[in-house]
Amino acid sequence: MSVPAAYLGVILIWSTTPLAIQWSAQGAGFSFAVMARMLLGLAICLLLLFTTRTALPFTPAAKRLYAINGLSIFVAMLLTYWGALHIPSGLISVIFGLSPLVTGAFAALWLSERTLTPLRLAGLGLALTGLWVIFGQPWPGDSQATLGTAAVVIGMTVQALGLVWIKRLNVRASALAITTGSLGVATPLFVLAWLIADAAQLPPDTTPRAGASIVYLGVLGSVVGFTLYYYVIKHLDAGRVALIMLVTPVSALLLGQTLNAEFIPASGWAGIALIGAGLLLYEWQALRQLNGPRTSPDA
Repeated sequence: MSVPAAYLGVILIWSTTPLAIQWSAQGAGFSFAVMARMLLGLAICLLLLFTTRTALPFTPAAKRLYAINGLSIFVAMLLTYWGALHIPSGLISVIFGLSPLVTGAFAALWLSERTLTPLRLAGLGLALTGLWVIFGQPWPGDSQATLGTAAVVIGMTVQALGLVWIKRLNVRASALAITTGSLGVATPLFVLAWLIADAAQLPPDTTPRAGASIVYLGVLGSVVGFTLYYYVIKHLDAGRVALIMLVTPVSALLLGQTLNAEFIPASGWAGIALIGAGLLLYEWQALRQLNGPRTSPDA
């Protein structure tokens, strides 16, 4: 596989994922849309496990990992899909762009990692200020935009916590095995959520766009995207990987405006700019590697 092609693939998939989430949730109902995506993703993962003969560990530690990651996927995605009904899709990408900052904060507190340098703390403070500005915006078109923003922020935070918890467990397993085991835990919970939210009723008028979005997310968003991301991490240094988190929120915002006629007020752009500046400061040391010698491929 070509590394540049994988890198571009990650950017394209992550840039389009928020808009696909919104289209699927609006056209098929948020609980059905996320459940269908996860069912499809789990089926593909099981097929890949079988065809590649990849082992799926069932040790106590592995099962604990699947449970923790599966629960974090369930909470994060359910909240994100509901929030996508009420806020611009580009804003979802901006909020999830905060994930490295929140993950770093959890790692410093829980794993005693010395990752929060003064520069990174300044970046974290700047990004949180931008988030505070965004919360104060009367986003047009939906009276529940503030609740939707809060739901996505909580979902992103839960996902970051799950990542740090997984790292704390330090279980040796392939990325495909972790994804499959985690979806095996999360998918029944999504089915239960659909039974409760929609009383097991299929959406009466699912739009073709919503159906295509569900398939796109199940195949590319859930399986291909993460596979490419792990491949990129293995072959590129931290600075080049960090650029993905800086590029995707901007491209997602542009796609939302172009394809979904999303409007963001000027003061909202100010908050987004603060978050972007905070991310830039937070990843500054990694980005400096772009002008220096290449680090280890596993960086």
